[in-house]
Amino acid sequence: LVPVLVGRPRLERRVLVPSAPPRLEPVLGSRRVPQPPRSARGERTSAALRRAAQVRFLAQGLEETSAEQIAADAGVSLRTFYRHFGSKSELLFGDYDASLAWFRTALESRPAGESVTEAVLAAIDSFPFDREAMYDIAALRDREMERERVVQHILQVQSEFAVEVERHLLRQGTPADDDEGFLLTVTAQCVAAATFAAVDSWMRGTHSDLDQLARLTHLALSSLERGSMAVSDRTRK
Repeated sequence: LVPVLVGRPRLERRVLVPSAPPRLEPVLGSRRVPQPPRSARGERTSAALRRAAQVRFLAQGLEETSAEQIAADAGVSLRTFYRHFGSKSELLFGDYDASLAWFRTALESRPAGESVTEAVLAAIDSFPFDREAMYDIAALRDREMERERVVQHILQVQSEFAVEVERHLLRQGTPADDDEGFLLTVTAQCVAAATFAAVDSWMRGTHSDLDQLARLTHLALSSLERGSMAVSDRTRK
């Protein structure tokens, strides 16, 4: 997931507290509504539309690309296009959606008993990204979209990231009581916040060294796993 977040705008330093809503998809404007799970065929169609849109966007830009062109390139009708996406601009976030789908599958494959930090890092590191296309689509998104729209979508991705981490933790065992369930939710949201904090910090630099991004992500999650006292102890030394 982390490699495709390089299009994140530079933000003022602030604390982000993600919520954990049902799985959401972006629609026109700022309104977002829960979407029912898609069939395997539906997921393949969505993936084909995302791939077709990215090729078109990188070749000719957003304005010169039409929904009709994207649908034709993906081999589906315009009606099918609008069953999956509310507008062509939604497809500027195709890399985010694809990485979340990859992260979900990769996390499900992690062995039982592995720490949540190791599982999340392994799932993130396994993403097969195209470095050049990644930067190109991020730059295009930055040029073509309002900053607030991009920030809103990133917060949604962070929230969905937390949901997937929580599902992973639940697969390791059922909480004994409500308090344990609550702490599990807190853990998932903290993992998501730590991961995205690493991305935010990395974006304040030159954001060209992905090894540095991986190092910051590992540092953030490892510190979280050791507990908040690790930070204060390190500061006093």
